[in-house]
Amino acid sequence: MSRIGKTPVPVPAGVEVKLDGDRVTVKGPKGQLELQLHDGISAEVGEKAVTVSAEEGRDLGAVHGLDRSLLNNCVIGVSQGFTKKLEIVGTGYAAKLAGDKVELQIGYSHPVLIPIPNGLTVEVPQPTQITVTGIDKQAVGELAAVIRKVRKPEPYKGKGIRYEDEQVRRKAGKTMGAAG
Repeated sequence: MSRIGKTPVPVPAGVEVKLDGDRVTVKGPKGQLELQLHDGISAEVGEKAVTVSAEEGRDLGAVHGLDRSLLNNCVIGVSQGFTKKLEIVGTGYAAKLAGDKVELQIGYSHPVLIPIPNGLTVEVPQPTQITVTGIDKQAVGELAAVIRKVRKPEPYKGKGIRYEDEQVRRKAGKTMGAAG
């Protein structure tokens, strides 16, 4: 049995969870998400919590915990939402919104355009800050990773796009020394 899988998923007020076989639909103030449970995994909706259980006799511990975590992310997403913040470090590096795309000027000869998927919102409060928001944790993280991948932070000067709380390990550069 999975320890994570045994923990019930709390359902806050204003969130509605419906079961249709092995498909779970979660509705809340921010939107609606659906989750397809794996074979051998079932869910049971209680008054203020949803319990996820695995079939006896099968080795489903990892999938049990996974489905419980995915269901918990759906509940949190429709009630609170998810946010990833990115920082741009470097002289002349900047970001701006261009319609339904993020335009990045980050040291290339051309601006890099990244399309914003449906269901996500991107804000650029300052040219050096990007905020990705949405109800689907996986989609928010994926868009943030795509933006970061355009120019990862480099270890010598620390320039590039990084997550807000990311620590970039700096390396010492070359130094002049006497050959000896």
